[in-house]
Amino acid sequence: MSRARLNLFIQPEHAKRLNELAIKKGVSKSSIVAAALAAWLSPTSGDQRETAMAKRLDRLSRQFERLERDQNILIETVALYVRYYLTVSTPVPEAHQEAAKAQGRLRFSQFIDQLGRRLQKGRSLLADVQVDVPLDTSPPETGPGRGAS
Repeated sequence: MSRARLNLFIQPEHAKRLNELAIKKGVSKSSIVAAALAAWLSPTSGDQRETAMAKRLDRLSRQFERLERDQNILIETVALYVRYYLTVSTPVPEAHQEAAKAQGRLRFSQFIDQLGRRLQKGRSLLADVQVDVPLDTSPPETGPGRGAS
């Protein structure tokens, strides 16, 4: 098969990397350049790259949407809890403020320790709650002898 001769000018750092790769692979620099050019000019490889890129972008979009949904749930949960807590908690009398602050510091320290342990284990409270309390979507049974006791 006849081949056309080309004289190319490339950046010195590219020439150095091409030389290193040729030595490492035990092939000629010409064969590396020819393979790269063939891959670049191949109509199927461009389509395959485009398809693979589109799949990756779709996957990243779905992941981002799930993160956004989870973040919105988290924000709503914390906001609801804070509103509830501020609504039902009574103010601490002045005489008990120091003891309440000490108790708060202790509880917060315990909370941080527990959070650290859970994060290290890779467990989520949501997963534990879903296991402990299975979702029952069936309507409650009513009738004689059934109901709240």
